[in-house]
Amino acid sequence: MKKLILSISFAFLLFSFCHAQNSDSIAMKRIYSEALTNGKAYSWLYDLTTKIGGRLSGSPQAAQAVEWARKIMIEAGADSVWLQEVWVPHWVRGEKESGIIIQSNGIKQDVPVCALGMSVGTPKDGITAQVIEVHNFDELKALGKEKVKGKIVFYNHPFDQTFINTFEAYGEAVKYRGSGASEAARYGAVASITRTMSSSDNDFPHTGAMGYNDSLPKIPCAAISTNAANLLSSILKADSKTKFFLKQSCQMLDSTKSFNVVGEIKGSERPQEIIVVGGHLDSWETGKGAHDDGAGVVQSIEVLRLFKALGMKPKRTIRAVAFMNEENGGHGGKKYEELAEANHEKHIAGMESDAGGFTPKGFGLNMSDDKKQAVRKWAPLFLPYNVYDFEHEGDGSDISPLRKQGVPLIGLHVDSQRYFEVHHAASDVIENVNRRELLLGAASMASLIYLISTYGL
Repeated sequence: MKKLILSISFAFLLFSFCHAQNSDSIAMKRIYSEALTNGKAYSWLYDLTTKIGGRLSGSPQAAQAVEWARKIMIEAGADSVWLQEVWVPHWVRGEKESGIIIQSNGIKQDVPVCALGMSVGTPKDGITAQVIEVHNFDELKALGKEKVKGKIVFYNHPFDQTFINTFEAYGEAVKYRGSGASEAARYGAVASITRTMSSSDNDFPHTGAMGYNDSLPKIPCAAISTNAANLLSSILKADSKTKFFLKQSCQMLDSTKSFNVVGEIKGSERPQEIIVVGGHLDSWETGKGAHDDGAGVVQSIEVLRLFKALGMKPKRTIRAVAFMNEENGGHGGKKYEELAEANHEKHIAGMESDAGGFTPKGFGLNMSDDKKQAVRKWAPLFLPYNVYDFEHEGDGSDISPLRKQGVPLIGLHVDSQRYFEVHHAASDVIENVNRRELLLGAASMASLIYLISTYGL
């Protein structure tokens, strides 16, 4: 009799599990179908990038984007929408930068350059100095002050093309953008130029934030396009006396007030438990901020729209956030966490899309092992949509401050092969975003949020 009871109990549990799996499959099919047939994310992104454009923190365009995001969240059906005040740095690029290779025989060639974000400007008439090439900090140190003083340091450190995940190549190379100027200044350099952070050879210099060591002189620093870097390197091999002219008029202004934009759908059963999903609204103004990170913003708002359009009532509260100031300060994410702690909010998960609007491949999981296993049990549900990778970590810089509260964090992982062709460059435009890929990402995000909302984490 006891064996019979155990068999019946097991059969009931198996039936319940299979029924839940089937119910979840149906819900996810509805989400993907709605996104792919009626999704609004691409049209929203088109408006954001073509009518407002690049949106660097503190700029008039960033202020316009705040009002745009508030309007779109209301349009998406959020139960409530509000702004969170954030004070942000205000760096301005100024006039278009100029870079010229000057060979010792007098031949001059203009090359594409752009100031790195937060850099100081050059004197009004620019800087002309002999240029010296290094591939890494060890080579710079080996040269020492005797060979570096008074020169412009050229960091020619290409992406490691053997990395399949291009974010790994970026992570290995980006230190030359971030601290290259100060390391060059340590040895007396008057400026630095850095090979742009790109996986392809092109004529687009990619900007991005840098930082100064306050104990060292602050010298101007710029990115040089990969094609121009290759050209300069080849010229230097034949003519070591080659000089470089750099002119940029960027400057820091006083910090200014901006906002995170927040919209949410209240949970029907456990409204006090919050799932936050977001992307950053600000972008570098060299391009239009389509992939970085307009894509993540519209995907997050699309999550709200999908739940409303399908009449799906989440058990837990879903909150979408368009964060401000990820690119050159991260103050939006810090402010969000600060307010969440002050208001004693309970976040059970945070998700971010900030890797471009490309084909979704899976999710990075930064959480305890037991919660990772809970998420991975849902992985088979995503296989029909070619979303399969739940084995790696990685979340997002805007939600990362929530780590201090122990919140499980998730990042949308996408096919990264094309991202560093457009990242922080003039090529980051709507024409380089595929509508279907963008919507597949939004549907994947909404599906995982549906599962977390239904079962908790």
